[in-house]
Amino acid sequence: MAVQRIDLLGVPVDVCQPEELESEILEMLAKPGTKQIVFLSVWKLLRARRKRGDFGSCIKSADLILPVSKSILTAAKFLKLTVPVRYNPFTATISILSVIDQHYKSLYLLGGRDKTLFRTEKNVHETFTGIQIVGRFTGYYRKQLEGDIVQSIYKSSPSLALISEGIKEQDLWSYRRRNSFSSSIFLHYKDAFGIFSDRIRRVDEKTFEKGREIWYEIVRNPLKILLAFPFFGFILITLWYRIFRKNSIAA
Repeated sequence: MAVQRIDLLGVPVDVCQPEELESEILEMLAKPGTKQIVFLSVWKLLRARRKRGDFGSCIKSADLILPVSKSILTAAKFLKLTVPVRYNPFTATISILSVIDQHYKSLYLLGGRDKTLFRTEKNVHETFTGIQIVGRFTGYYRKQLEGDIVQSIYKSSPSLALISEGIKEQDLWSYRRRNSFSSSIFLHYKDAFGIFSDRIRRVDEKTFEKGREIWYEIVRNPLKILLAFPFFGFILITLWYRIFRKNSIAA
């Protein structure tokens, strides 16, 4: 069964069953050029709706858009669309790495400080013995080093480039440089290296299933309580779409 793409409030979201993920990753690997996987939160969805900036184009051009917010599923159901599967970014990343591992593909690590990156590489190498790590570079780098990083990824041509903390542009980093690479999948997950290096504690699975991971984020950064305002806007936009029947299935 092919992955279905729905249009939610003008933003594409993929309906990908867990059993379809492996075949979808392998299909992406077989395609030439730069590919991108995006973990879509409510906040990213709202940002993608804006008329200005590259982010909307980045999301629309992504090869696989996996929702991570429970509210996205609730909105899809409310608008009578096909309800997508919600993915925990950590477990989804593990699943994607498992596909890379089982098919003896390659990986590039970008992000983190020296110690975090070193421990991440060590733990990934020990856990996924079939993965060939073809390169790595820390985040928080000086602008003068960017050309070297892009060239390094281009030359190593990894099956997957995993981008984590210390990359200011996040999902936009690979999108804005997509013409500089030959054939790789890019995935940004900010907490990946922190969790892999045991520096950050990941959200409990039960907490995630209940959609309460935002409280974990607020504990880490109290300013995130201000996200209540855009979330209220998300509710109003969803209600407006329901009333005026603006929702549709993307071709």
